[in-house]
Formats: sequence, structure tokens, C-alpha cells
Amino acid sequence: MQLRPAELILNQDGSIYHLNLHPEDIATTIITVGDPDRVHQVSNYFDTVELKKGKREFITHTGYKNGKRLSVISTGIGTDNIDIVLNELDALVNIDFKTRNLKKIHTKLRIIRIGTSGSIQQDIPVDSFLISEYAIGFDGLLHFYEHNKISHTPIEDEFIKHCSWSSDKARPYVLSYSYSLAKVFSDNRIRLGFTATNTGFYGPQQRQLRLKPSHIELTEKLSSFNYQGLSLTNLEMETSGIYALSQLLGHEAVSLNCILANRVTGEFSNNPAKSVDELIKFCIERLSSLRF
Repeated sequence: MQLRPAELILNQDGSIYHLNLHPEDIATTIITVGDPDRVHQVSNYFDTVELKKGKREFITHTGYKNGKRLSVISTGIGTDNIDIVLNELDALVNIDFKTRNLKKIHTKLRIIRIGTSGSIQQDIPVDSFLISEYAIGFDGLLHFYEHNKISHTPIEDEFIKHCSWSSDKARPYVLSYSYSLAKVFSDNRIRLGFTATNTGFYGPQQRQLRLKPSHIELTEKLSSFNYQGLSLTNLEMETSGIYALSQLLGHEAVSLNCILANRVTGEFSNNPAKSVDELIKFCIERLSSLRF
């Protein structure tokens, strides 16, 4: 099937529309960060950087660490941006741009999110690290794709009941990480978590400035949710989308979270830049020491 120009949109130089990348520009192991300024912070730990490209909020650096080719790309904030980034990364490796046909041999990407997050459990301290074993998405992105029931429906049903979830909102969906990729980051410093992906930073996360959230007790409901011993641990804005599209497209994904805030105690990190940098170094060391 040949993809039409309005489906697979390419720039005049043949690069993919939003990311401004050619297929040879990326590695098959890709670190995603939300903040474009954080791309340099990650690639600063590479031994060499062979490529730097950017368009809008999407900045990409590709290079080598200990002989391992790695890419880092900024996604911006939110699962709407994740929809762009994941689809275009997949297109770079699984679509022939010259013929506009799907490739017969599928290339699997390894996608590692390094992001910041807020804890909703008192015993998860500020400046700690957490890997999202599960993610629940409130964004509805999964429902725009055929997905053959890849989500964990019993958990979703119990969550909807527990929170008296409004039918005016998208049905929450629950997905899990890539177990094999997560083993790369197995360490006493990293705890497993169940991450809630929100559609915004203020009202959706129950922050109130001049607008009152419609479900003011939601944070309490989230922190008290328990399904067979599985409790929600933290809030952020991308993980569910990364897990959803990675599974649908046949890629592996994990989300590493640096906990900068505790919403229960009201604490915030005294040195967030240092904490994030420590998580970046940990991630790069693990990725560059292994041969996939």
C-alpha cells in the first residue's frame, strides 16, 4: 500500500514533517525528554555527537557512548506531542520514504523516557527514581487507534468505579512497560511504580490558581486507589502515550521518572537539576554498558 502525500508528509529535503529527520539520522535506541534544553544535557554524556537537528520543540542529537549508538529527542509536553513523535520515529525505520510503502522487515525501536514527576504517595521521597511498570492514561489517545484490547481492562474498570469517573471524560486505559527493556535499569535505586498520565498540569492535576477543578477530590481518590496490591504512585504527562503507541507499533518502551515533588507532603526538590542529571547519568551508563 502506497501512502499518500497527505498521510506521509515529507519536507522538501525528504525528511519527516515535524521531526525534520531522515531515516539515517536516528539510532534504534532512543531517549525521549520533554524539555528541548534537556537534549544537550543528555548528549553531553555521549563520547561523540554526529548529528544535531531541530524543528519547533523537537530537537534531536545522535551520537555514541562506549561504541553504542544512541539518539535523544525532545517531545515537548503531553501525549498529543507523543502521538507525533512516536508515529514519525516509527515511520523513519519502517516506511520506505522513496516508494512510500511499508517495509517488509519490521525494525524495533527501544524507547526510554527520562522525565520529571510528582509523587502522590507519602512514602515516595523527593529526588528518588521510579520506573513506570504500569501507566494509566486519562488522555484518550489509545482510543483513536485500533488496539485489540492490549490494555488491562479489569484495572480500568476498578479505577473507574473507585473514582466515580465521569462519562464526560475519556475512558482511562492501563498499559504496562517492556519487561525486557526494564531489566536494563534494574537497580536498588529504582522503584517500580504505577504512573498516572494527565492531560494537563493545572486542573487535570488538581492544581488551583484562578480556576477550580471539576473533581477537586481526584488526587485523594488517585492516591487511595488499590487493585490487588497495585497502587498509583506518581503523576506526569507522557508515559501512557509512549506505552500505547510503542505497543501498537511493535517497539519496546520504559519510562524513568525523577520525583521532584511530593503532592501529599507538599515538598519540592531543593536541587531538581542535580536530581535529573543523576538519572540521566544512570540511564546512559546502563544503556552504553549493554549490547542489545
